[in-house]
Amino acid sequence: MKFLACLIFTLMSISALAQSQQVEETIKINGIKREFTTYLPVGAVDGMPVVISLHGGFASPKGQFKLADFRPIADKDKFIVVCPASKHGWQDGKDVGKIDDVKFIDELINYLIKTYHANGNRIYVTGISKGGFMTARLACQLNNRIAAIAIVAATLDSNEGYTPQYPMPILFIHGTTDPIVPYKGGSLFGRAIYSHPDIIKKWVAIDNCNPKPVITNIPDNAGDGTSIIKEEYTNAATGMQVVGYTVNNGGHTWPGGAQYLPRFLIGKTTKNLNACQAIWDFFKPYKLQ
Repeated sequence: MKFLACLIFTLMSISALAQSQQVEETIKINGIKREFTTYLPVGAVDGMPVVISLHGGFASPKGQFKLADFRPIADKDKFIVVCPASKHGWQDGKDVGKIDDVKFIDELINYLIKTYHANGNRIYVTGISKGGFMTARLACQLNNRIAAIAIVAATLDSNEGYTPQYPMPILFIHGTTDPIVPYKGGSLFGRAIYSHPDIIKKWVAIDNCNPKPVITNIPDNAGDGTSIIKEEYTNAATGMQVVGYTVNNGGHTWPGGAQYLPRFLIGKTTKNLNACQAIWDFFKPYKLQ
């Protein structure tokens, strides 16, 4: 009887490992309950990398999983996907106050390492729009915890009291006809932001990459009126890269994702690039030293 019970328990454990899990969780930061959703892939094991994916303004973890769905890739390549929630809007500016999103992500990383035995040297962060600007802040202020960064439909504030200082692998994707965050930079709701070309140049200098990029043209194979220019800048000594994707005629959207609002509001979503796959392919060689 005891043998049968042990066998059943073992089979149940194997079955659980064979299935993916998506869990809604909370931690407290400065006395405030912060929410996040964790996706554990099929066949989850100890020591997996983590992709933290930050939603845009007025969005949610549920919406981010739908828009930027890393889960099929996570099942294949075995990494954890985490979508944190920010009901207040990501605090990527000067005046943080009690809501400290840099501390939130820092403590979230600690939680994932402790709870799921995640690989602390392979933590990656990506985000779109407001989540992209928060990701840019993390690249400046949490660079010691994050192995690589990817930013979609955002750049970096030029006057918010923080700036890139330390080398980091970084990727940007931006549409030339983004009606919300201008590709050419300038003013965004009273804040000054870098243009896509200027923020690329800034990171190329910080990462000491060759300023002459390898350029790949991705044609409009999808027939949706968009095309893409990929620029890769490399530091030959360290292997570190800065990568920029310019989506010609692309909007405030996630390439390969859903057209989450009408085109007249956010512009076109290109189907000539799967941003989730491109971002993961960029992330996976990198780890903290």
